[in-house]
Amino acid sequence: MRIFLDTANVDEIRQAARMGVVSGVTTNPSLAAKEGIGTAANYREAILQITDIIDGPISVEVVSLDAEAMTEEGWGISKWHPNVVVKLPSTTAGLEAMHSLSKEAVKINQTLCFSLNQAILGSQAGSSYVSPFIGRLDDKGHDGMDLIRDIVEVFKIHEIKTEVLAASIRSPLHCIMAAKAGAQIATIPYKVLCGMMEHPLTDAGLDSFTKDWEYASKS
Repeated sequence: MRIFLDTANVDEIRQAARMGVVSGVTTNPSLAAKEGIGTAANYREAILQITDIIDGPISVEVVSLDAEAMTEEGWGISKWHPNVVVKLPSTTAGLEAMHSLSKEAVKINQTLCFSLNQAILGSQAGSSYVSPFIGRLDDKGHDGMDLIRDIVEVFKIHEIKTEVLAASIRSPLHCIMAAKAGAQIATIPYKVLCGMMEHPLTDAGLDSFTKDWEYASKS
């Protein structure tokens, strides 16, 4: 399972890139707003900074709501950089835009996916990735991982090439579960990425090694 970083914070992306474990980035309007990015020009500038750091898929979401406007906005976004992937929502208008843009070889990330039906339709409309939102499903009393497993199973049966990108990841445990469920990618916040490396026994062992070395050096 590949790891993408779910953030628009360039400093976090730069830190994660130094670890050598991140192969892509996903962003959305909420993440951009969190970083004070309030215009299309500023958003584009931030995305271009990210493409200089991570040589992989960089998802950029449209803010338009109707199909024609989504298609026009998505086409413009796709021209920002060869690695840009256009994020479109799991709506009727989104499907129309996916169909139009995919015919022009624009890579699509189908976002806000909450059902197997939505994933199937998106794959037929031309999505390169589908992003089931695990955490938001869990918040509503559903098991988000069941959706990941269902999509992975159906796509495998029918040899659908759309990749399953587990999104709305809330914890390191979510990453483990997504990997076991067969997701090809998990997109995670920087905090979760750091948490994946933490373990009390690692810290205790490192502390023990250091103390033993210091004691031996003094002997």
